[in-house]
Amino acid sequence: MCAERILTLRIALVAIHPSPSPQAVPLANAFLSSYTLDSSVETILLDFFADKSAISCAAEIVAAQPDAVGFSLYLWNRLLSLEIAAELARSLPGIRLFAGGPEATADPRRVLAAAPLAFLIVGEGEKPFRAVCSRLAAGMDVAGIPGVAMLHEGCVVMAPPAMPADPDTIPSPYLTGILDTRRYPGILWQLSRGCGFACEYCFDSRDGHGVRRFSLERIEAELRHFAITGVSQVFVLDSTFNQDVQRAKLILKLIRRIAPGIHFHFEVRSEFIDREMSRLFAQITCSLQIGLQSADPLVLRAVGRSFNKREFCARITLLNESGAVFGFDLMYGLPGDTLRGFCESIDFALSLYPNHLDIFPLALLPGTPLAARSDAIGLQHHDAPPYTLISSPTFSPEEMELAQRLATACDIFYTRGKAVAWFNAVIAPLGMKPSLFLRKFGEWLTDERGPVDSEAELDDGEIWRSQRAFLTGMFSRNKLRRLLPVVLDLVDYHYHYAAALQTPLPELPSAGKLKQVHLPDIPCRLSPASRLAVFNYEILDILEAGAPDVRVFTDRFPQSGSWAVIYPGRQGICCESLSEPYYRLLEQLDGLSFSGRIASQLGIPPGEARSFLKFAAAEGIIVLSG
Repeated sequence: MCAERILTLRIALVAIHPSPSPQAVPLANAFLSSYTLDSSVETILLDFFADKSAISCAAEIVAAQPDAVGFSLYLWNRLLSLEIAAELARSLPGIRLFAGGPEATADPRRVLAAAPLAFLIVGEGEKPFRAVCSRLAAGMDVAGIPGVAMLHEGCVVMAPPAMPADPDTIPSPYLTGILDTRRYPGILWQLSRGCGFACEYCFDSRDGHGVRRFSLERIEAELRHFAITGVSQVFVLDSTFNQDVQRAKLILKLIRRIAPGIHFHFEVRSEFIDREMSRLFAQITCSLQIGLQSADPLVLRAVGRSFNKREFCARITLLNESGAVFGFDLMYGLPGDTLRGFCESIDFALSLYPNHLDIFPLALLPGTPLAARSDAIGLQHHDAPPYTLISSPTFSPEEMELAQRLATACDIFYTRGKAVAWFNAVIAPLGMKPSLFLRKFGEWLTDERGPVDSEAELDDGEIWRSQRAFLTGMFSRNKLRRLLPVVLDLVDYHYHYAAALQTPLPELPSAGKLKQVHLPDIPCRLSPASRLAVFNYEILDILEAGAPDVRVFTDRFPQSGSWAVIYPGRQGICCESLSEPYYRLLEQLDGLSFSGRIASQLGIPPGEARSFLKFAAAEGIIVLSG
């Protein structure tokens, strides 16, 4: 008779995410769990969000009956994690509490001093965590394990970390089932570890072990798993996905072949982009994030980065020509940066038509070279998370506040406002640089609504209406007033396009079902995915012009007016220009009245009404009631 195996140690690994999102996946803890081979240890993964109280989190952890609890510490959850640890120490005297992650690695002394943690795991955690599990399961002390830090008489005592585990010796949390992809709206995917660069404000290259990559065989297996299990979007965690150019191209070809329906998010460097890579990015569903940070070469050089403006523009032109979707990161407050320089960086960035612009204040992260010399160069910053800059010799507190307002205005008007396709064309007649235009928008918005601290305070409809109202005021002068109709048409079309893009394609009726029904005798309604819009100009002329010169367009085309329906189709977003009666028909479909009766009241002949309703039903523009 076989003896029953008894698990003697139960370890809860806690992840606290900033908010519910497609990136709220406990990948770091799942890697630890997958690397734990000791059969006498059970690991459980517990997830919380940063808006939850320490008491309620602690209660859930207690209910799991763990023998030990580990926290993944990041700047967004450090304080809450340590509060939970203190609560657990009161609720479960004698429980072993520990932590790992960037905050524990960068600031071990203060982390250990701030909470009743028995020890920390510093650096990459798989090897030390497995050793910790074995020691704890055997009832032994963890002191002396490479990569484990403890506090003794106010000083951190730690054996030097061992070499990190070879990536391919760490079982895949997805292929082993530790993380069920069906439970998450998105997936975090790690293709490599480490960073090949040494930016002084960044923590990624801290271990000095360079870039270590998972095998292409493993990557292909995980990719097939994502495709089979219906993953909708993947966030690639590599600091620079495309540093190894040929490998990146191979992975992009794998994605195109195996998982064409998944949306991927990559962080890339512009200097590794060539024409072929641009084309490969454009051939899959993806978005790229490029760390521009500043357009001032001297500012970037001071933090270990190089920048050639002409070369950068050439690489971004390749992306624009291919149709790839990309955005930039910008950072204000770097050493030597000024408010004027930050504005010039915004002007440069927006001139290149990024899909979005993510703007942040400099954060002096513990453990980074820049944080280590911050006092010597006069960088005043918050000592607790998120460690943001207060002022520098070239950036006053008041200017930091102005930069923050400008960043918020950009978030609202440009990024959330989906303005990439028309922004430069619309502001050109105003004779303003983008930063000045956005500053004026921010001031106008404050006058209209009061202070707005974040784009999250406004929904998409409010942003659209704010764009229209502000532009109406900006184009109210005599010489500009004639341009306003086409400006508003551009804003309206792209608002409706973006809304349709975010709406799932409705289930389409089969051709057989459409043959069986007489649509004029059936109540129908407009699909929730369809958007009706009225334009000052013929919308098809605007679309054919692309990003038009609004002066030239206004001189060339008459204000004929048009009515349109914008909707998600099988091959992307569609725009149908309609005559007014058909527009009114769609507008009046209420799901209760017979469709043919409404068409008759609008003067649409029965045969034409039947053909139009069939087309609209087949395209998913309308749905049949009942």
